[in-house]
Parts: sequence; C-alpha cells; structure tokens
Amino acid sequence: MKRLNPLQISRFLQVYDHAAIQKGVKLSIGFDFDEYVSITSGIPTKGRTYPNFRPDRSPIRPGDGYWVIGANENKEVVLVEAARLYDLPNSNLAEHLESLKFFYAQPSKHAHPDDRCICKAPIARQITGKVAYHGDLWVRKDFRGQGMVNITAGIMRGVSLAMWAPDFTCYLAGRWSVDKRVYDASQCEPGGSILRLVAEGIVDDDWLFWKTGEDLMRSVNAQTETR
Repeated sequence: MKRLNPLQISRFLQVYDHAAIQKGVKLSIGFDFDEYVSITSGIPTKGRTYPNFRPDRSPIRPGDGYWVIGANENKEVVLVEAARLYDLPNSNLAEHLESLKFFYAQPSKHAHPDDRCICKAPIARQITGKVAYHGDLWVRKDFRGQGMVNITAGIMRGVSLAMWAPDFTCYLAGRWSVDKRVYDASQCEPGGSILRLVAEGIVDDDWLFWKTGEDLMRSVNAQTETR
C-alpha cells in the first residue's frame, strides 16, 4: 500500500493533539510495554491489561507496538490505549484469535486447558496481511462523553498508518459500545471474539470493528485537504 506524505500524517495528528489539549489532556506515546503495564496496573478503576499487551505473555518486538497515555493538568492519567501489529501473511484474524496466538505468544505454555476463543464475524477471515490491533482503551469517568474516544482513535489511526501502513486496523468491543455509538459502527460485525481466558478471569462476547488501510489513507487525505 502506498504511504502518505509524512507531512500529511503530521497535520492529521496535530488536529487531534490540539483537540486533546483543548480538553485539558496532554498526550504522550511510548514503546516500552513493561512501562505500560506498570502505568496501567496503578490505575484503580481500570481492568487488568489483556495478555496480548503484556510482555510476560505476549512480547512485542521493537517497532511492532506502541501505547498512548493522556494526563490532565495534575499529571494524573485519564486515558490509555495500546496498539500492536500482527503480521498474518498466511493466516487471518479469525484463525489467529481461535488459536489463542492473538493473546499468547505460546498458547501451549500460557493458556489454560479450558481457554477458548470463537470468532464468528465473517469479515475476520478476510482480515489478513499487516493487521494493526488497537485495544486496552480506558478513559477516566470524568473525561467520558467529551469526545476523548474519538480523539484517541484519531491519534491511533495516524500513528499506525505512519508506522506500519497496515492492510487493516481492528479492535474488539462489547455490544454496549455499538448501542451507545462509542465507536464508528459503519464497519462492525458481532461475534468478533467469544472469549474465555480462565486464568485471566476474562469472559467476553465482543464485536469486531475494522478499517482497511485504504480507509485510513482516505480519512487522512480528507482531513488534511480541508486545512
């Protein structure tokens, strides 16, 4: 896929960075996932970070992942989100989920015998190649309903496009996010991840949201051309 001019992506990111500043939030980006887990484990109202973003269960090679943190004027963390690249040239997202390799680098070593993931979303078997997964989103309660999810999603789209020029981006979220229109629901399907991870205490029935690399490029082009 053709890469965009870096200046275009820079301008795209500036729009969302400025929007965050207007909300009183300073965004920063990091690449050390041990640091990320250290930060997120200290947030009392955030659930445990899923194993696919924890180096003890699924190490992320340098250049294959990043995270975004937002802090308020008192330097308190008010939002987090992480991203990683899955390279699936000979597989697809559904197979990666159902094999549990989406969550664990070594399922045979780290997965519980009763762990299961079923992916019923038809599009997941067409999601292949370079797949950027965005997840582990958390926004502090007093910053919800203010557009912070859209701001963070914009930052993640721009950074993933700049770093990887992925064939697809995707994320998983519960039905409530569809009902409340938390995310762009123009491309989503139910049954993305019917998941049980026993040792993690995780039971999910998530929808799959996705965009193609061409979708990302069009969104950046559309926004930068109007400025």
